[in-house]
Amino acid sequence: MLNPAPGGKIGHDHPGGAPMTTISSSLASAEARAAPKAKARNASLDRARTFLTLVVVTHHSVIPYTYFGHTDPKSWLGFDCIVLATDSFFMAMFFFLSGLFVWPSLVHKAPPIFLRDRLLRLGLPFAIAAFTIIPIAYYAISLRQQPDLGFAAFWWKTITIGPWPSGPLWFVWVLLVFDASACLLYQLSPRLLDPINRLSLRGYDRPTEFFLFLLAVTAVVYIPARVYFGPNHWFEFGPFAVQASRVLLYAAYFFIGAGIGAANFDRGVLSADGQLAKSGWGWVIATLVPYCLLWGLIYIKREILGNPPVQPHWYEASYGLFFVIFSAAILFAILAYFLRFKQSGWSILDPMQGDAYGIFLVHYPIVLWIQYWLFDFDLPAIVKALVALVFTVALSWAATAALRRIPGATRVL
Repeated sequence: MLNPAPGGKIGHDHPGGAPMTTISSSLASAEARAAPKAKARNASLDRARTFLTLVVVTHHSVIPYTYFGHTDPKSWLGFDCIVLATDSFFMAMFFFLSGLFVWPSLVHKAPPIFLRDRLLRLGLPFAIAAFTIIPIAYYAISLRQQPDLGFAAFWWKTITIGPWPSGPLWFVWVLLVFDASACLLYQLSPRLLDPINRLSLRGYDRPTEFFLFLLAVTAVVYIPARVYFGPNHWFEFGPFAVQASRVLLYAAYFFIGAGIGAANFDRGVLSADGQLAKSGWGWVIATLVPYCLLWGLIYIKREILGNPPVQPHWYEASYGLFFVIFSAAILFAILAYFLRFKQSGWSILDPMQGDAYGIFLVHYPIVLWIQYWLFDFDLPAIVKALVALVFTVALSWAATAALRRIPGATRVL
């Protein structure tokens, strides 16, 4: 969605996707260095990105109606189940999918062109949104607390004194930093990600091995950071913010995705003919087990530990472990589904694909203002969340479609 290869296409070296069961190390190294060729869109990944966009909108639509920490008079415990799941994987998966297209873009574009395109695609929307979309969104929250607060006064205080939150758009500037870092690393050595690509080639037949690699890397970078920083600390400078415990986790997902996409996409772990695409319910089970364990820890924190503001190190380490297992497992479960069932034909997600990035950018003020207007209505939490979701998707989609009609806007949106 955010990091398309030239022409918005995914690199393919072998259109037939011929299976490979054994390869010599020299052949693997040569194939890992092969330049990806952009030939056709990968429908499964297009649809996975669009699906994730809807997950983001759903996440923000139900948050006020969660049972713990809700900001609306109505709540439903089922929404806590949704928020726990979505918060534990969707942004990491966005970085992973974005990383898939970095190396093919660097193969086909000179570094200045690559960075120019990234600044246009990511930097410009973030700069505009920081001064417009984000203040409009958070004004709805402030107005609930201070009904007589004028927007001009709120806007000026936001950009001069602060706080100046970025909302979900923190993802955009962090992705831009990762892209710039990838550009630098590619200049140092185009073969830097060859080891990951060779693991991806082996993952064609043995996706579990790649899953364990992903799990090991993310556990190493996330668990110590969560123990040290805790789950709620953010690095903040004006509208530039990122969750301290997760920044290395996101970098790991991004560069592991870049390693898969570096070459031989059709012969790697995400091949449409590989074992991941043929897998059954095993990944779903692998997802449910750590998810249930996370709920067990939440119960311990609230009912046994007394919900203290700072958790013991053993608790944070255990939570971090279950978190990374769940994140990696649900990533594989979602990709397995879309690789297996969403390769061709028509999908209900297809009409939204071109507008998915714009929906991500503009949906936040829409959903917050809908929730603001719903606040005083005596409606069940499920009804409020459903109204927020449906109208946010419809209005965000319509706004994006209108913006994309502006000459040159499709280069950004």
